[in-house]
Amino acid sequence: MDQVAPGRRRRIHSAEFKAQAVQASQQPGVSMAAVAMAHGINANLLRRWVHERAQPPADATAVSANTAGFIALPMPAQSAPAAPSGEPIRIEVRRGSTVVAVTWPVSAADACAAWMRELLR
Repeated sequence: MDQVAPGRRRRIHSAEFKAQAVQASQQPGVSMAAVAMAHGINANLLRRWVHERAQPPADATAVSANTAGFIALPMPAQSAPAAPSGEPIRIEVRRGSTVVAVTWPVSAADACAAWMRELLR
């Protein structure tokens, strides 16, 4: 079932033994610690084997560290930007009992955004 590697104190477990232990731990209602004890191994070792079996093979398409866990979702088709409407941008700023209302034309939305950034700084 398992061997002791020459010159080392660690045991070497066969692939069949690992597969059997992992399969036993995946059964519903079974404790991973109980399966580990029944097989004479540490529960952390069994957890590592389960985790390794869940990983894709090394020759699978590599995923960079920046995109690990990334899930691509379909996005709705983007519509063309709406034409500026005749209605202006209206901003109200309240500070205490004072209210300041500013109206900007939609055609100057970039200038409005720059003004807001400065105001909120």
